[in-house]
Amino acid sequence: MTLMPGVRGLLGLHRTLVLAFSRFVSSPAQLTSVGLSRGLCSVTPTVSNSKPSVGPENESLLESLTFMGVDVKMVRQRQPGVLRKVITNEQGLAHFLHGKGASRKVVAGIISRYPRAITRSGEHLEQRWAMWRSVFKSDSEIVSILDRSPESFFRSSDNDNLEKNIVFLGSLGLNAKDLHRLLTTAPRTFSNSVELNRQMVEFLEDVCAELGGEDPGQFAKVVISRNLYILIRSTKRVKANIDFLRATFKMSDPELLALLQGAGAEILDLSNEYLKRNLKMLQEKLASLGCRKVDVKKLVVCYPTVLFIGPDTLSSKLDCLLKGGITMRQILEKPKVLEYSTQNITGRLEELHKLRYDFEKNGINILDSSRKRFDAKLERLALLSEE
Repeated sequence: MTLMPGVRGLLGLHRTLVLAFSRFVSSPAQLTSVGLSRGLCSVTPTVSNSKPSVGPENESLLESLTFMGVDVKMVRQRQPGVLRKVITNEQGLAHFLHGKGASRKVVAGIISRYPRAITRSGEHLEQRWAMWRSVFKSDSEIVSILDRSPESFFRSSDNDNLEKNIVFLGSLGLNAKDLHRLLTTAPRTFSNSVELNRQMVEFLEDVCAELGGEDPGQFAKVVISRNLYILIRSTKRVKANIDFLRATFKMSDPELLALLQGAGAEILDLSNEYLKRNLKMLQEKLASLGCRKVDVKKLVVCYPTVLFIGPDTLSSKLDCLLKGGITMRQILEKPKVLEYSTQNITGRLEELHKLRYDFEKNGINILDSSRKRFDAKLERLALLSEE
C-alpha cells in the first residue's frame, strides 16, 4: 500500500528520534532507572565531529525546571552541563522529596544549588535515603540538611561506597552524632574510598603509638571527632603540621600527644604554609607587645585555634582589647576571648565601660560569654550601680 507523503514524513521522524535516543540508552534497565516522569524526554540531535563540541541545552528540560521554580541562571553558573542532558529525573526527584516533606520551594532551591541532583534515579534516591535514615532520626531532619547543603546528599553517586564508609567509620567507635556531623560538614569523607579513609586512621594510630599513647584507636577516634575535615586531607599534610608544631615549640612526646588529642586536633587540616604564616605573624605581633617565646607557646597550646585567625584580624582584636583596658597577661590567661569578632568585643567593652566595670579586679570572663549571659550580667551590674 502506498503511504501518503505526510505519513511517510512522520515515520521518518519517528525512526530518527528512536536512533538518536538509542545512542544514550544502552539497555532497558537504563530506561527504568531514570524515572521518565516528564512524559516524553526531549532528545537533542548530536553532530559527530572530529573535535568535541558543546551541545545545545535541552529545551524541554529548561521548560520543566522553569515551571518548577528552579533558578536556571544559577544552574548555568554552577553545573551548566546538566542542562544539556537528554535524560534527567527532575520530576521524579521532586515527587520523591515531596514525599519526604520537602516543599516546592525547597526542591527548587536544592536543584538550583546542586543541579546534578536531577540525574539521580528513583532507585538511587531510595537507597541513599535509607542509608541516611540509619544515621538521622527523621525525614524532616534530612530535608532540613538538604535545604542547607544539597551537595552533602547528592555529591556522590556511589551508594555502595557510602554504605561501606558508614560501616567502617562506625567500627571506629564514632557514634550517630559523629556520623551526622561528618555527613553534613565534610560529606566528601564518604566519597573517599574506604581504603583512603583507613590510611588516615592507621596514620593517626601510628602517631599515637610513636608518642607513647596507650590507646591508638581511641586517639584516632578523638582526632576525627574534633576535626571533621581531617579525613579529606592527605596524611602528608597532617604529618607536616605535626612535625612543624613539635619542632617550633620543642614539645616532648607527652606534650604533643596531649595537644593533638585536645584542641590541637582542630588545626591539623590547615595547609602547612597557612599554619606557618599565621604562626610567624602571631610571634611578631606578640613580640611587639613585649611577650616572650614562652608566652607564644602558652597561647598556642591553650588555644590552638588562634592559628585559624588571619594576621590582620588577630592584630585588630588584640589592639581592641588592649585599648579597652585589657592586659596582655589577661588575654593569655583567657585566650578564648579572641573567638569573638572585633565588633562584638568593641561593643561589649563600651557597654562595660559605661558601668565602670573594673577588669583588673573582676577579670575578663564576662567578655567570654554568650549574648544572653552577657546581657543578664549587664542588668545585674546596672542594678548594683543604682544602689
